[in-house]
Amino acid sequence: MDFLIASAARALAAGDPLGALNRIALRGDASALALRGIAMAQLGDFRRAKTLLRSAARGFDPKDAVSRARCVVAEAEIALVSRELAWPEKALEAARAALDLHGDPENAIHARHLQARRQLLIGRLDDAERALAGLNAAALAPASRAIHELIAAGIALRRLRMQPARAALAQAELAARHAGIPALMAEVESASLVLSTPAARLIGRGAQRPLLLDEVEALLGSDTLVVDACRHAVREAGAVAPLASRPVLFALARALAEAWPRAAPRETLIVQAFRTAYFDETHRARLRVEIGRLRAALRPVAGITATRNGFALQPREGREVVVLARPTEDADREHGAILAFLADGEAWSSSALALALNASQRTVQRALDALAAAGKVQSCGQGRARRWMTPPMPGFTTTLLLPAALAGR
Repeated sequence: MDFLIASAARALAAGDPLGALNRIALRGDASALALRGIAMAQLGDFRRAKTLLRSAARGFDPKDAVSRARCVVAEAEIALVSRELAWPEKALEAARAALDLHGDPENAIHARHLQARRQLLIGRLDDAERALAGLNAAALAPASRAIHELIAAGIALRRLRMQPARAALAQAELAARHAGIPALMAEVESASLVLSTPAARLIGRGAQRPLLLDEVEALLGSDTLVVDACRHAVREAGAVAPLASRPVLFALARALAEAWPRAAPRETLIVQAFRTAYFDETHRARLRVEIGRLRAALRPVAGITATRNGFALQPREGREVVVLARPTEDADREHGAILAFLADGEAWSSSALALALNASQRTVQRALDALAAAGKVQSCGQGRARRWMTPPMPGFTTTLLLPAALAGR
């Protein structure tokens, strides 16, 4: 490697893309093209970056497996940042294996971190943990250590394990400062803000207040009967009644919990569950059927009793009943998961959102069109290049809106 290439590589590692371009901007050899591609990616020009990296990969000797693998890893990172989540995982895994085989452990670890970050982004927490398994964080370079700890913190936050999350974020901050890369330090700072911003609302006995993630963890670990409007489940002392696939039953459960300790009137339950202001005896009959189904679904955690005017939730052993709701709710509450993903400030394609939400792309497109009509999101580009984005939601964290398996599920 010649002096200019080595100097440009050191500049990129230190987060100085302009310094790297000053050294290699006029060169057209494969190594220079690869470094120029990485520099353009750091500057945010992902389309140009991918073009340069692919040109570099074609320019390297077919026998130069390490250089080609590095180009694949760089392109995978661009795909992750630009939210192209359908990027082929097998290519990245093959590149990681080639780097391990040919003695480039640092870039092999970086490839593994990319795999873990993708799995974390789409809610596959077990897969993300497996990708990190076997890595000794203390032995990593400062920049890699910061990324490693950020991923570990993200996994802990999704699982509402706040003590490990705080410890990982503290280690990430130390490593980022040691690395001296401004963008990395900003990423750690942004991740740490999740700990001090409201994550949910507690609704009970006619009052409500915001909750931090630490308070949410404590609540879910208590004996309180929690109707979880973030994950659409009813939880109590480790027992869970999932209702995510039964929206009518969950609407009834929430209405009963918000009315507790009083009974919820039948008219209120019909309006909340069936979304109609006009009802007759057929709706009352349907309500009795749905209450029966809800009673069966909640049998492990609570009972439901009929009163003269409606129905009342009966927790076991006189326990409290609360609703854990999203920090803010409006007419677009059904699109909260999409808004949570877009709140990271990145530009998402509808296909990437569909993959992350495990939903059909057409369903996601309809939701995006509705949010755009309401001024909640905006798009840029046309056709396959169309991307959706929104500024970060002010004043609260979206951790509880993202897909994950909560502890005790």
